[in-house]
Amino acid sequence: MKSTLMLIFSIFCCLPVMAQKKNSLLPNPATVSLAGTYSLIAVDNILGDGSRVHLYGDSPQGLLILNKSGRYALQIFSEGRAKFVANDKSKGTDEENRDAVKGSNAHFGTYSVDDAAGTIIFHIDHASFPNWEGTQQKRPFTLVGNVFKYTVPAPTTGVAVTGEVEWRRVD
Repeated sequence: MKSTLMLIFSIFCCLPVMAQKKNSLLPNPATVSLAGTYSLIAVDNILGDGSRVHLYGDSPQGLLILNKSGRYALQIFSEGRAKFVANDKSKGTDEENRDAVKGSNAHFGTYSVDDAAGTIIFHIDHASFPNWEGTQQKRPFTLVGNVFKYTVPAPTTGVAVTGEVEWRRVD
């Protein structure tokens, strides 16, 4: 009887510790709430005077995928990008290459969410803008209904502006 009581006591003492270990393996609830596939609505640079520049045109195209385990992929493209005349990327002219780079932005890696601070942090593995590779890009964000919006304190344009990117959840 005494050994049975000791066994029961041991089980009840260990259960909270086992539950804590199991729960620590679960994804961050904020990461799960952001997870989904998003279609691009707008990409603007906001100048010091408050005016906006549609960095990728009036109807940019893009896709952002955030999965529940914390991986992401992001692509942004200008509307109406010109095709390469030679139909061969390796034979593009300087102007075609410049326009292709300026008309696109893509990166992928992992992301984390600081729910208390209201920020998403992109941990960038690789990017079309090589200066961002291996960096962490912190973005204040809002999620209202299906609209996910964040600001970019230091956009790829390198000028003293703030970027604003808006996405709509499609799944």
